[in-house]
Amino acid sequence: MLKFISIPSFLILCFFITSCGTEVEKIAIDNSQKDVRPKIALIMKSLANEFFVTMEEGALAHQKANADKYDLITNGIKNETDLAQQVRLIDQMISVGVDAIVIAPADSKAIVPALSRVKDAGIVIVNIDNRLDENILLQYGLSVPFVGPNNFKGAQVVGEYLATKLNKGAQVAIIEGVQTAYNSQRRVAGFKKAMDLGEMEVVAQQSADWDQTKAVNITSAILIQYPEIEAILCANDSMALGAVAAVKQAGLSERIKIVGFDNISAAKELIALGDLTATADQHGDLLAVYGIEYAIELLDSEGGLPDKSTTVDLITKETQGMQ
Repeated sequence: MLKFISIPSFLILCFFITSCGTEVEKIAIDNSQKDVRPKIALIMKSLANEFFVTMEEGALAHQKANADKYDLITNGIKNETDLAQQVRLIDQMISVGVDAIVIAPADSKAIVPALSRVKDAGIVIVNIDNRLDENILLQYGLSVPFVGPNNFKGAQVVGEYLATKLNKGAQVAIIEGVQTAYNSQRRVAGFKKAMDLGEMEVVAQQSADWDQTKAVNITSAILIQYPEIEAILCANDSMALGAVAAVKQAGLSERIKIVGFDNISAAKELIALGDLTATADQHGDLLAVYGIEYAIELLDSEGGLPDKSTTVDLITKETQGMQ
């Protein structure tokens, strides 16, 4: 998925992209303004995930309200693990000649070599959502500011809330995202910290690669292997939806509690119904906006900028009632 907005009607240059099995897309460039307004590319993960759809919508709305300040190209890959396509999108944005790339990387490590080409092209990089691996960045001589929430603390808060609903010693399982993704690693670590503090027993930990269907299958297997399990902690809401479906199918909704992370609209509905105990809201509609605004600051800055922490909030049935 590739979109470019803020298009004056008097001059349009079409740039066709047919690689990676994607549909033919158009990039529109106003030549009279291209040296005035910076062109910023937002490269996200899967737009099949509602979280990134919300992220894109927030970015588009922000650009529309600031059309005189910058132009925006939005990109998304087909699934969370399609690293190869995300690399191709990066190379396409280098060819287009954008001024900055704001990226939510599919992989914290493997995407770094492609970003080194971005640096060599003189393009500003801002990292959002999933933090790039610091050691790999160092190997490539890259300094990339991260704009996003503290995933560890967010997950710990969700886990601690869940612990108040369980008895000490309860068996729990953790469903993680892509194992090489930094945000998944930190969320899992936060969940584990909360479970340790609550004296719960983590009996299973498996990856569903952020995918709802995989989470259904993994949860079903966990329920068979650990029939006494009382809770499932999921590193994102898509996987939590899968866990909810599997638990319902097993007729265990009254006994097993499930938590997620992201606060997508489907999760809000499940929390209201009581099928999901809690989630964390990292404000996906604003996350890309924060990254874009930081990219504009970097373009105007002579030096680099430090990381920027953003808000993450606990969402429960009680907090929803307060909103």
